[in-house]
Amino acid sequence: MYHVAIVEDEASFSTQLQEFLKQYQKEHDVPFKLSVFSDGAQILDGYQNIYDIILLDIEMPQVNGMQAAQKIREMDTDVVLMFITNMASYAIHGYEVGALDFVMKPLSYYTFAMKLTRAIRRVKRKEQEQILVTLPDGVKKFGIQQIYYIEVQNRMLHYHTDEGEYVVRGTMAGVSQMLAPYPFVKCNHWYIVNLMHVTEVRKNTAVVGGHELEISRRCRSAFLKALTEYVGGTG
Repeated sequence: MYHVAIVEDEASFSTQLQEFLKQYQKEHDVPFKLSVFSDGAQILDGYQNIYDIILLDIEMPQVNGMQAAQKIREMDTDVVLMFITNMASYAIHGYEVGALDFVMKPLSYYTFAMKLTRAIRRVKRKEQEQILVTLPDGVKKFGIQQIYYIEVQNRMLHYHTDEGEYVVRGTMAGVSQMLAPYPFVKCNHWYIVNLMHVTEVRKNTAVVGGHELEISRRCRSAFLKALTEYVGGTG
């Protein structure tokens, strides 16, 4: 079952999204649990990491969708965000919060269904991706989404994760090869970062899981290209 939140202040659009989800559920035999909010402030109040997909209207009176998304990303790096808007100009800002897609108003079920299918695939991909890391005292399994970035120092790999830091022997070449099927990319000679957790790119740095890491001049072009493709769903 996928837990989907709708954050939409216009009752007609909120109802339409709920109907679209019910129709999709019947057509694809995909069960949904729905939570409905009328403003960004409501979903932020006591926010918990329980949602798989959040459909966010951008223009709302108290806390708009972009502001809500920024706060959500600080607390939840895994949830799939989709914006509902009538202004395509907002799309560029979606990259800053790792939005998967935009659904343009007026709403079309055909377009919505295609984008929802893509969102579900992203959720499934996150659920299924796991690696084994050999620690000094045993082996630990990590979900790919748990890893923020890996730092290499003196042939030691420092895994920075949501459970803390784990240190194992290894090289950048070795870990890069192991993580090649997943959305990891080098931002400089010492760091390989998980694009799932990149919430902001500044001039020479990337914010990854709340940590600010330098993007080297040599890696910048490839890093930005990989991030763009990942957010756009082609990477």
